[in-house]
Formats: sequence, C-alpha cells, structure tokens
Amino acid sequence: MAATERALIVGAGAGLSAALARRCTRDGMAVVLAARDIRKLEALAGETGATAIACDAGSAPDVERLFAAVDAAGGGLDLVVYNASGRARGPIGELDPAAVEQAIRVTAFGGFLVAQQAAKRMAAQGHGTILFTGASASVKGYARSSSFAMGKFALRGLAQSLARELQPQNIHVGHIVIDGGIARTGDTRGAERGPDALLDPAAIADTYLHLHHQPRTAWAWEIELRPWVEPF
Repeated sequence: MAATERALIVGAGAGLSAALARRCTRDGMAVVLAARDIRKLEALAGETGATAIACDAGSAPDVERLFAAVDAAGGGLDLVVYNASGRARGPIGELDPAAVEQAIRVTAFGGFLVAQQAAKRMAAQGHGTILFTGASASVKGYARSSSFAMGKFALRGLAQSLARELQPQNIHVGHIVIDGGIARTGDTRGAERGPDALLDPAAIADTYLHLHHQPRTAWAWEIELRPWVEPF
C-alpha cells in the first residue's frame, strides 16, 4: 500500500483553507495547518484530524521551526499551499509604511520562505507540489489597495520563477488567481447578482487538488478562477 500523502496549508483559517483541509482529508492525505493563532483552528483540526502548528509566515525563524516540526513527525511532504496574505487599505498618502511593510512581508516574503523550505525537501525526495493562492490583485492593481497589489504581484512572480526552476526537478509549482469574492456562511454579497455569483470554496479546493494530481505530461503553472458573472 502506498504511503499516505501529506499536505501543509500555511495561512490556515476559515473559508478556502478550511475547504482545502477537508478536501485533502477526503483524499486520504494527512494534513498540517499553520497559522499565527491556532486557537481558531481547533474545530477544523478536530473535524479533519489535522495537526495545527503556530507560525508567523513572514518570520524566517518561525517558518524554519514549522518545517522542523513537520520533519519530526516523519514522512514526506507532498503538497504545500501558501494561503497567507496581508493588506493595508487606504489612499497612498495616508498609508502607514510599517503596515505596508508587514503586509508585503506576509503576502510575498512569507511565500518565499515557505517555498524555500518546501523546495529543499521536495528536491531531496524527488517530487512534490507547491501552490500559491493569488487574487485579482495579482494581475490588476486597484485603487486604495497598493500594498495588496505589491504583495500579490510579487507572489505571482515568485511562482512563475519557481515553476521554471523546479518543474525540471519533478516539483509542480502552481499559482491560482482567485478573481472574485469567496462565499462565506450566511453571505449575502452575491444575492443581487444571481446564483453562484461568489466562488464556492469547496469548488476552489477541488481545483487545487486537480492541479496536485495533474499528470506531469500536462502541468499547468497558473489557472484563473472566477464566478460565471464576474467581469474580467
């Protein structure tokens, strides 16, 4: 019998990352969840049997400790999803530089730190998948959202660069542009736009797992997901 695959989701919480944890569990994978505050993950960890580890994704020592803990549990690391992000909203003249620096650190630099640790392990084992969660801001800079655009543009560049560097080593790197709002329990944002106006997190999770399972003869490095009524 093949060994159980293991997935690490960084920036875990409700919504997409919770849907990813459930989808990975349904696939028979062992799941590790990482977030700054793991108290919010207690119910999800109990539901999925996942292990929760505290980690500030923008801190190199924290990320190193996270991967050391994953190593200590034994086994390989087949799928790593970087789902953490930060933003400082407001007009350029009013933004706090420290808040912007922190947003970029979490959104982009954290992605580098996690990918670096994942790549080392996947190169040694000869396979793996690294997926980055992007956004509309990965390809379009919106007004009053400069920090988010900088972070997400940088994350997309990281993903594209790593795809070219790591795919010849049998490491599949993917970037998923989430172009639209993600539905939440009790959400009414899409009501006026008709059915399915918000992205279903479970459907997004299915796409992530599809990327993970793609045959290497036909790997995709980027895919855009949006509701059928979303303009683009």
